[in-house]
Amino acid sequence: MLQLKKPLAFIDLETTGVNLGLDRIVEIAIVKILPDGTKSIKRKLLNPEMAIPKASSDIHGITDEMVKDAPTFKQVAHELKQMLDGCDLAGYNSNRFDIPLLMEEFLRVQVDFDMKNRKLLDVQNIFHKMEPRTLGAAYKFYCNKALEGAHGAEVDAAATHEILEAQLERYPALGNNVDTILKTIGEDVIVDFARRFIMENGTEVFNFGKFKGRPVADVLKSEPQYYDWMMKGDFPQHTKQKLTEIYTRTMLKKS
Repeated sequence: MLQLKKPLAFIDLETTGVNLGLDRIVEIAIVKILPDGTKSIKRKLLNPEMAIPKASSDIHGITDEMVKDAPTFKQVAHELKQMLDGCDLAGYNSNRFDIPLLMEEFLRVQVDFDMKNRKLLDVQNIFHKMEPRTLGAAYKFYCNKALEGAHGAEVDAAATHEILEAQLERYPALGNNVDTILKTIGEDVIVDFARRFIMENGTEVFNFGKFKGRPVADVLKSEPQYYDWMMKGDFPQHTKQKLTEIYTRTMLKKS
């Protein structure tokens, strides 16, 4: 059984699309597991304040009509923040999608959602390390059940929790807590969730464009206009936040 030192919240989102800078949440489900094993679930449909593309509705089944009277993210942001207070965060492909997009929504409505001192446990990373497959295949493989209602946020989040419990039984080397699991599979070192920057030898470097591989601070010193270009560009808010942190730190050192 999973042993927890602090609550672990499994998060799953259904969205208007997969662009971190532009798309919005239409459904969120949180399955929160407390150290004593107590489970609580919160699920909400959200009005994304934009049209839901048919291609996205075809995947998750949520239409404009279904969310027209639903609350906006801004209206539920503090409620979600309160539920996630003090929690480590988990999900399936959550480090690359669900958590970055959730962070974008909090930043967009100017609600401070502190990521410091949170462990991020992406169950997909365990699966890809051990048995590379999809969520439905993972559920069949580890839990020996068909995933009914896939692409419903609550179903997917709950299934992800079941998969993690089954993984702990199958792979004793993982241990039974978040720290031992991350020690075994490796912990993502994240600069910005969209991965426009990555860490190399303790230094933030660009991970795209003409400066790919170059230290961000060096580029900002030599070409400060690049900072302005990125801040005006169609980059996620979290990327801009981290860029500003690096820029401010660089300029203070320079002065």
